[in-house]
Amino acid sequence: MRLLPILLLATGCAAAPTTADLVLLDGRVVTVDPALGDAEAIAMGGGRILAVGSTDEVRAFIDADTEVIELDGKLAIPGFIEGHGHFAGIGSYKLNLELMETRSWQEILAMVEAAVADAEPGDWILGRGWHQEKWDRAPADSVEGFPTHASLSAISPDNPVLLRHASGHASFVNAKAMQLAGIDAATAPPHGGEILHDAAGQPTGLLRETAQALVGRVRAEAEVRTPTEERAHLVRLFELAQAECLSKGITSFQDAGSSFEVVDTLREFAEAGELDLRMWVMLRGSNEQLAERMDDYRMVGFADDHLTVRAVKVSMDGALGARGAWLLEPYSDLPTSTGLNLVPPAEVERTAELCNEHGFQLCIHAIGDRANREVLDIYAATHDAAVDRRWRIEHAQHLNPAEVPRFAALDVIASMQGVHCTSDGPFVPARLGDQRSEEGAYVWRKLLDAGVVVTNGTDAPVEDVSPIASYYATVSRMLPDGTRFYPDQRLGRMEALETYTIRCAFAAFEDELKGSLTPGKLADVVVLDTDILACPEEDIPGTQVLYTIVGGEVRYRSGDGQP
Repeated sequence: MRLLPILLLATGCAAAPTTADLVLLDGRVVTVDPALGDAEAIAMGGGRILAVGSTDEVRAFIDADTEVIELDGKLAIPGFIEGHGHFAGIGSYKLNLELMETRSWQEILAMVEAAVADAEPGDWILGRGWHQEKWDRAPADSVEGFPTHASLSAISPDNPVLLRHASGHASFVNAKAMQLAGIDAATAPPHGGEILHDAAGQPTGLLRETAQALVGRVRAEAEVRTPTEERAHLVRLFELAQAECLSKGITSFQDAGSSFEVVDTLREFAEAGELDLRMWVMLRGSNEQLAERMDDYRMVGFADDHLTVRAVKVSMDGALGARGAWLLEPYSDLPTSTGLNLVPPAEVERTAELCNEHGFQLCIHAIGDRANREVLDIYAATHDAAVDRRWRIEHAQHLNPAEVPRFAALDVIASMQGVHCTSDGPFVPARLGDQRSEEGAYVWRKLLDAGVVVTNGTDAPVEDVSPIASYYATVSRMLPDGTRFYPDQRLGRMEALETYTIRCAFAAFEDELKGSLTPGKLADVVVLDTDILACPEEDIPGTQVLYTIVGGEVRYRSGDGQP
């Protein structure tokens, strides 16, 4: 192996540190910097990377106060950047019924029944993570594969129940929740939403997309907190999410849509020195709110590069699993529907104008091929090749083949999630048919080959926040039954690592700061017990995080959970 010369941090006229706070020795250090290649060791000091090189070279940075970690051949790479997730949502998921691993409606009913037994009458029972396509059998009397509320209402007659779909784009509620929300057979859904009905015309309890707000408002009114209580609640969510992310090797998190109020608390959390990973946040609000407040909320590198707010999130459509993705042609398994548009394109155009005027990135959720086309049309109408905007489409899951070159021509970033492919793959052909699935579903390879910047993530809590799981999906496209979902769209292992590091950094205007182990950049590193770049493919899913390092400080150690 060719060893690298030591490269020191240069910070203007200030002298670079000559001793390190932390060094990693005798490992495989993959820098994800083509000019540097691989090394054996890395030195960190003052929150930055001081040097990469051979173990003998890096030993020169050690003094009595330096922490030394012997890697014993283990893999050190840039810290994973979660390219699209919901930070507070991860914490919220952990405080309620965790339904991601359930495999039947009966299993969910049992969990709700146990929660009701511990609750007071009138208390809300909340949960998230179920997915009807992942159950081992369809519920009795199902409609479109979804259960009807009778069985849920029977076990919880006095407690309203709200169970969010894994995607977050649908919810299932019982009779008590519908009663409180005033939902009956005559209730009209809001724009971008649907209330599913049975053959007799009665609501089944399934609320699609924006119709969830009918119950969500009632639940929020029942859970009014004082400002102090609300801040304490949010801080608790942040603490839970942060611990989960650090344990999975995530050093930076791109949050896909938070309110002004959540950002207020996140800023206080960062200012108090309690934010141990780095946050890059998309604001979510009405155009009126954005016009009035977005300048006041723009911040870059706040709290020693721990908090940046410079983007806006909008949702053009829903999700494929709940049949809310907006399609050019009807669903193969529901010919009466082409999905749902959540925000009218004219409103999205106004958001684009605001982002141009105020220097914000625009990040638009688009899953269906119609939604992606509409977003690209809006981006084309406002495109200026002379301005480096780095606007994004979040998910870009199903594309008409004609849109792939448009991503490249318009410099649009495809903010994708590898694990969505293998999680959704078993039901995608039923939704889209074989031809549409092959031509346009999760086409990472086509996009990358066209010159598009493709990033990675998990959309947690839609999926587990594990980068290892999403990395494995990206390089294997392996489905639970052992088959591969159109494997010609796989990425190579280094390409996949780039989607989780330097490409995510680029998508946030942070590639000069992070994403590779280049001297001078932030000392954000993860150490793994398995070389995911070289091991047998089947060994990747079992890979464990040994250390998560943020700013040269060990924030997670395997074995004790915290440093």
